[in-house]
Amino acid sequence: MNTADHGDRRETRIEADPALPTILITREFDAPPERVFRAYTDPDLVVRWLGPRRLTMLIDVYEARTGGSYRYVHREDDGTEYGFRGVFHEVRRDERIVQTCAYDGFPDGVSLETTLFEDLGGRTRVTTTSLMASLDARDAMIRSGMRRGVTEGHERLDELLDADRNGPQDREPSREA
Repeated sequence: MNTADHGDRRETRIEADPALPTILITREFDAPPERVFRAYTDPDLVVRWLGPRRLTMLIDVYEARTGGSYRYVHREDDGTEYGFRGVFHEVRRDERIVQTCAYDGFPDGVSLETTLFEDLGGRTRVTTTSLMASLDARDAMIRSGMRRGVTEGHERLDELLDADRNGPQDREPSREA
Protein backbone atom coordinates (compact mmCIF):
# COMPACT_ATOMS: atom_id res chain seq x y z
CA MET A 1 0.00 0.00 0.00
CA ASN A 2 1.53 3.28 -1.06
CA THR A 3 0.10 6.49 0.29
CA ALA A 4 1.26 10.02 -0.40
CA ASP A 5 1.81 10.84 3.26
CA HIS A 6 3.59 7.61 4.21
CA GLY A 7 5.55 6.79 1.05
CA ASP A 8 6.44 3.14 0.72
CA ARG A 9 7.00 2.68 4.50
CA ARG A 10 3.52 1.20 4.73
CA GLU A 11 4.01 -1.11 1.79
CA THR A 12 4.23 -4.77 2.72
CA ARG A 13 7.18 -6.28 0.88
CA ILE A 14 7.11 -10.03 0.35
CA GLU A 15 10.16 -11.59 -1.23
CA ALA A 16 10.97 -15.21 -2.09
CA ASP A 17 14.65 -16.03 -2.56
CA PRO A 18 14.90 -18.07 -5.78
CA ALA A 19 17.59 -20.32 -4.28
CA LEU A 20 16.28 -20.78 -0.72
CA PRO A 21 12.94 -22.01 0.69
CA THR A 22 12.34 -18.71 2.47
CA ILE A 23 9.84 -15.88 2.44
CA LEU A 24 10.93 -12.46 3.71
CA ILE A 25 8.17 -10.07 4.79
CA THR A 26 9.06 -6.46 5.67
CA ARG A 27 6.73 -3.69 6.84
CA GLU A 28 7.03 -0.43 8.79
CA PHE A 29 4.42 0.76 11.26
CA ASP A 30 3.88 4.24 12.71
CA ALA A 31 4.14 3.09 16.32
CA PRO A 32 7.01 2.26 18.68
CA PRO A 33 8.20 -1.36 19.04
CA GLU A 34 6.45 -1.94 22.37
CA ARG A 35 3.04 -1.21 20.82
CA VAL A 36 3.66 -3.26 17.69
CA PHE A 37 5.10 -6.15 19.73
CA ARG A 38 2.06 -6.10 21.99
CA ALA A 39 -0.23 -6.26 18.93
CA TYR A 40 1.67 -9.42 17.90
CA THR A 41 1.51 -11.07 21.32
CA ASP A 42 -1.76 -10.05 23.01
CA PRO A 43 -4.52 -12.41 21.80
CA ASP A 44 -7.17 -9.71 22.30
CA LEU A 45 -5.27 -7.59 19.76
CA VAL A 46 -4.11 -10.39 17.43
CA VAL A 47 -7.71 -11.39 16.76
CA ARG A 48 -8.43 -7.82 15.60
CA TRP A 49 -5.82 -7.69 12.81
CA LEU A 50 -4.25 -11.00 11.79
CA GLY A 51 -5.38 -12.24 8.40
CA PRO A 52 -7.69 -11.20 5.57
CA ARG A 53 -10.65 -8.90 6.21
CA ARG A 54 -13.21 -11.40 4.93
CA LEU A 55 -12.34 -14.00 7.59
CA THR A 56 -13.30 -14.17 11.24
CA MET A 57 -10.53 -15.26 13.60
CA LEU A 58 -11.19 -17.55 16.55
CA ILE A 59 -8.37 -18.28 19.01
CA ASP A 60 -8.27 -21.61 20.85
CA VAL A 61 -4.98 -20.87 22.64
CA TYR A 62 -2.41 -18.08 22.27
CA GLU A 63 0.41 -18.17 24.82
CA ALA A 64 2.97 -15.75 23.35
CA ARG A 65 5.85 -16.62 25.67
CA THR A 66 8.97 -18.74 25.27
CA GLY A 67 7.70 -22.33 25.32
CA GLY A 68 4.08 -21.30 24.75
CA SER A 69 1.82 -22.52 21.97
CA TYR A 70 -0.97 -21.25 19.79
CA ARG A 71 -3.86 -22.50 17.73
CA TYR A 72 -6.36 -20.36 15.89
CA VAL A 73 -8.88 -20.70 13.09
CA HIS A 74 -9.84 -18.29 10.34
CA ARG A 75 -13.47 -18.87 9.31
CA GLU A 76 -15.26 -17.95 6.09
CA ASP A 77 -18.90 -16.78 6.20
CA ASP A 78 -19.92 -20.19 4.78
CA GLY A 79 -18.26 -21.98 7.74
CA THR A 80 -15.08 -23.09 5.94
CA GLU A 81 -12.21 -23.06 8.42
CA TYR A 82 -8.45 -22.68 8.07
CA GLY A 83 -6.63 -23.73 11.24
CA PHE A 84 -3.07 -22.83 12.21
CA ARG A 85 -0.95 -24.00 15.12
CA GLY A 86 2.58 -23.72 16.43
CA VAL A 87 4.98 -23.20 19.29
CA PHE A 88 6.69 -20.03 20.46
CA HIS A 89 10.35 -21.02 20.78
CA GLU A 90 11.63 -17.58 21.77
CA VAL A 91 9.76 -14.44 22.75
CA ARG A 92 11.98 -11.45 23.56
CA ARG A 93 9.91 -8.42 24.53
CA ASP A 94 9.88 -5.68 21.87
CA GLU A 95 12.72 -7.41 19.97
CA ARG A 96 11.96 -10.82 18.45
CA ILE A 97 9.64 -13.79 18.20
CA VAL A 98 10.71 -17.22 16.94
CA GLN A 99 7.87 -19.65 16.32
CA THR A 100 6.79 -22.58 14.23
CA CYS A 101 3.69 -22.51 12.07
CA ALA A 102 1.66 -25.34 10.58
CA TYR A 103 -1.56 -25.18 8.57
CA ASP A 104 -4.10 -27.87 9.52
CA GLY A 105 -4.70 -28.58 5.82
CA PHE A 106 -1.03 -29.53 5.43
CA PRO A 107 0.08 -30.56 8.95
CA ASP A 108 3.47 -31.91 7.87
CA GLY A 109 4.44 -28.55 6.33
CA VAL A 110 5.89 -26.81 9.37
CA SER A 111 7.71 -23.52 8.85
CA LEU A 112 10.07 -21.73 11.22
CA GLU A 113 9.34 -18.00 11.50
CA THR A 114 11.57 -15.33 13.01
CA THR A 115 10.04 -11.88 13.48
CA LEU A 116 12.25 -8.92 14.38
CA PHE A 117 11.02 -5.55 15.69
CA GLU A 118 13.43 -2.73 14.81
CA ASP A 119 13.10 0.64 16.56
CA LEU A 120 13.11 3.49 14.03
CA GLY A 121 12.58 6.28 16.57
CA GLY A 122 8.82 6.17 17.15
CA ARG A 123 8.20 3.80 14.24
CA THR A 124 8.91 0.10 13.93
CA ARG A 125 10.20 -2.03 11.07
CA VAL A 126 8.93 -5.59 11.36
CA THR A 127 10.85 -8.21 9.42
CA THR A 128 9.63 -11.81 9.32
CA THR A 129 11.65 -14.60 7.75
CA SER A 130 9.80 -17.88 7.17
CA LEU A 131 11.88 -20.98 6.46
CA MET A 132 9.98 -23.79 4.73
CA ALA A 133 10.98 -27.43 4.21
CA SER A 134 11.38 -27.01 0.44
CA LEU A 135 11.04 -24.60 -2.47
CA ASP A 136 7.82 -26.42 -3.44
CA ALA A 137 6.35 -25.84 0.04
CA ARG A 138 7.36 -22.18 -0.11
CA ASP A 139 5.81 -21.73 -3.55
CA ALA A 140 2.60 -23.48 -2.43
CA MET A 141 2.39 -21.04 0.50
CA ILE A 142 2.72 -18.07 -1.84
CA ARG A 143 0.10 -19.51 -4.23
CA SER A 144 -2.31 -20.05 -1.32
CA GLY A 145 -3.16 -16.34 -1.20
CA MET A 146 -0.82 -15.52 1.67
CA ARG A 147 0.29 -12.30 -0.04
CA ARG A 148 -3.24 -10.90 0.13
CA GLY A 149 -3.79 -12.14 3.67
CA VAL A 150 -0.52 -10.69 4.98
CA THR A 151 -1.06 -7.36 3.23
CA GLU A 152 -4.63 -7.01 4.48
CA GLY A 153 -3.54 -8.02 7.97
CA HIS A 154 -0.88 -5.31 7.97
CA GLU A 155 -3.44 -2.75 6.80
CA ARG A 156 -5.73 -3.85 9.65
CA LEU A 157 -2.81 -3.56 12.08
CA ASP A 158 -2.22 0.02 10.87
CA GLU A 159 -5.88 0.77 11.59
CA LEU A 160 -5.64 -0.82 15.06
CA LEU A 161 -2.47 1.10 15.94
CA ASP A 162 -3.96 4.36 14.64
CA ALA A 163 -7.26 3.87 16.51
CA ASP A 164 -5.54 2.85 19.74
CA ARG A 165 -2.83 5.54 19.61
CA ASN A 166 -4.20 7.12 22.79
CA GLY A 167 -6.25 4.17 23.99
CA PRO A 168 -5.75 0.75 25.53
CA GLN A 169 -2.44 -0.03 23.80
CA ASP A 170 -0.73 2.84 25.58
CA ARG A 171 -1.19 1.15 28.95
CA GLU A 172 1.75 -0.74 30.37
CA PRO A 173 1.85 -4.20 28.72
CA SER A 174 1.70 -7.30 30.87
CA ARG A 175 5.06 -8.77 31.86
CA GLU A 176 4.22 -12.38 30.88
CA ALA A 177 5.86 -12.32 27.43
